Formats: sequence, structure tokens, C-alpha cells
Amino acid sequence: MNDSTQKTPPTVGLFVTCLADLMRPSVGTAAMKLLGDAGCQVYVPISQTCCGQPAYNAGDLPDAREIAMQVIGDFAELDYVVAPSGSCAGMIKVHYPRLFENDPDWLEQAEELSARTYELMSFLNDVIKELEIFGDYAGTVTYHDSCSGLRELGVKQQPRNLMSKVPGLKLVEGAEAEACCGFGGLFCVKYPDISEKIVDAKVDDILATGADTVLGGDLGCLMNVAGRLTRRGSDVNVRHVAEVLAGTTGLAPPIGHPKPKVKG
Repeated sequence: MNDSTQKTPPTVGLFVTCLADLMRPSVGTAAMKLLGDAGCQVYVPISQTCCGQPAYNAGDLPDAREIAMQVIGDFAELDYVVAPSGSCAGMIKVHYPRLFENDPDWLEQAEELSARTYELMSFLNDVIKELEIFGDYAGTVTYHDSCSGLRELGVKQQPRNLMSKVPGLKLVEGAEAEACCGFGGLFCVKYPDISEKIVDAKVDDILATGADTVLGGDLGCLMNVAGRLTRRGSDVNVRHVAEVLAGTTGLAPPIGHPKPKVKG
């Protein structure tokens, strides 16, 4: 007999992101665990690729629109689309409607997808709300607010609310937590000297906190910060916040650290 009071789990399509797919699969694993722990039915459309942001930022709007059309089709029929990245979620949520502002048929679909799309921390905190956290972390962390997550999507307090539920974790805020890290996608390629100055200022702020770990919600920023910390001889760990919340830090070393050698 069916229990009519039992709610149907929401269906969530995980937008894995290029960087998680190619550089840090443990972030996708952690996101899937968090969404599963939240009671969601998680789907990962195998045909998904990029969100189109590199083409969009480079001014290649025809290719950006073509990629967006595929994403719209890949994630149709799902209740929500969730990305462990403010940058990719911002592209879908904010910029897809702009891409199709002169195409009424596709604009309607882009706006419909936009309304169902969330950055991971925002989804867990604002939509799920009552999430049991299974991770623990014995350390002092500081948090880097990525530009897209903070300024395009308003993601600020959500990761902090979730981190406050992690046993053992102590958060120390940097004075410049909201400052850019200098990554900016193509920006760091086109203007490496400026980018290096910006990330050095970010690293100075991180080191001033005395934290042993930097957490954030965007792999592009985290890889940029981890690279600069390493080149400056720092042993501060860098991780995506999803890995800590999910309790899956054992699956991968901190970003930029070598994998432990397997004894033969």
C-alpha cells in the first residue's frame, strides 16, 4: 500500500563541471553524496559537457549558444540542476537568458532552466534547508568567496551555515575573504602579471589568518590559490568545501598535493 503522506524525492541533475570532471573528480563524488544524503534522486546526464562559459567570455556567442542548447536539452525533465561551482551555475542561471534574449523560443527554455539551477551550497542551505552533515574536520579553515558565487548568485552565508555543522571545524575569516583570487578564467591567461599580483594579495590574506586549510566552492579559484601557495612554499591545504561537508577528504589529497604512493 502506498503511503500518500510520503513525499516524492526531488530529482536533481548534477552539472559536474569541466574542472571536476578532468582535474578533481572527488568534488563530483562529494556533491553526489551530499545530494544523496539530502534525499535527492541524483542524475548525471552522460552527454553533458561544458557550460559554455569560456566561449561566452571570449565573445564567441554562436558557440556559447550551441553549447547552451545542449545543456538545456541534457537537463530537461529534472526538478533541479545543481553545480559544485558558482561560476558554472552563474553561467546557466544568469547568462543563458542573456544569450537568447533575441530568440523567444530558446529564451523561454533558458529562463525555465535558470529558475531550476543552483550552486551546490545554495541548494543545500536554501532549498534542502535541513541537511544532516556527516563530515568532520579537525582543523582551522578560512573560506574564499568566489566572484561568481558571491556577486552573481549571492552565495555568502550558505557555506558558512553548513560548515558550522561540521564537528571539529573552526572557521577564521580573512580580512579580504571576498576579494578576487586573480583567476577569472581567461583573465589569468591574458593578463598573467596582474593575475599574479592579485593572487599574491589573496595568499597574504590567507596566511594572515593562521588557518591550516582554505576552503571554497569554485575549483578554478582553488587551483589558482593552491598553485600560488605551493610556489611560495606554504603547506596550507586547499580543498573544495563539498569534500569536507561530505566527509570524503580521504578520497583525494589536498589540491596540488601528490597522491600517496601505493606500496607494491
